[in-house]
Amino acid sequence: MQLDKERVLKIIHAAIKEDMPLGDITTDNVISSDKSTKAVIVANEEFVLCGINIAEWILNEINNEIAFKPMFKDGQTVFAGQEIAFIQGNARGILKAERSMLNFISILSSISTKTRKYVDKVKSYQTKILDTRKTIPLLRYLQKYAVFIGGGTNHRMSLSDMVMIKDNHIAIEKKQLNIENIRTRVQTNIKIEVEVDSLEQFRDIIIQKPDIILLDNMNVDTVCKAVDMRNDFFNNTDWHVLLEASGGMGIDNIENYAKSGVDMISVGALTDEIKGVDVSLNFIV
Repeated sequence: MQLDKERVLKIIHAAIKEDMPLGDITTDNVISSDKSTKAVIVANEEFVLCGINIAEWILNEINNEIAFKPMFKDGQTVFAGQEIAFIQGNARGILKAERSMLNFISILSSISTKTRKYVDKVKSYQTKILDTRKTIPLLRYLQKYAVFIGGGTNHRMSLSDMVMIKDNHIAIEKKQLNIENIRTRVQTNIKIEVEVDSLEQFRDIIIQKPDIILLDNMNVDTVCKAVDMRNDFFNNTDWHVLLEASGGMGIDNIENYAKSGVDMISVGALTDEIKGVDVSLNFIV
């Protein structure tokens, strides 16, 4: 996943406006307009860096004459005390950009760091770690970028990306699901995923050959049985339904689910439970 700068700039403009709706009345009345300075962004703990380019774009939007030199790239691990970027130029511009730069790096690096831990836990298996739509409104694009940087796989970005039939859809419609009929209504490249929460539902759905079956809130033993049923059902055939496990996934049990042979595990906590990493801007005076 490569960031679309124009898309990110819209988010940056909103962030700057939120932080400075009428300018920075402290900096503008304390710091001389022609004052220059130097500063470094410093990691105060170990984490997987994400958002360094965004920090530079923020600075450029406030003052494009300020020099920004990154020391690391997104996806690299940084350690406590390491300088992430060197900044030199107009002091007012650097001060005005400070909090927005640090906020994005802190939040996105937290997500990429957590994702890396989950990915490392299942690296011995063929299981992908997926994100979900449990994201901060209007920041989903960047949060999913952070998951990608951490080594995770992006699930659907929006409701427009795939057919995802969950229990509420079935409960409201109140009739038997017909996947073949649904396929005639969507583009051929659109995948169809169906959520089930029991092996009985699994048996009923798998014969209709959806692209993906979501095993919701099943324990490890039940997921293992579903994987075996899938493998037996499609043995010596060209068709292969992918299985995704979801619900209650944490760092302590993720490996047990991966051992089951499930293809994907979705983890809402990657983007839903965020505690920013510790990063700061230190001026060189």
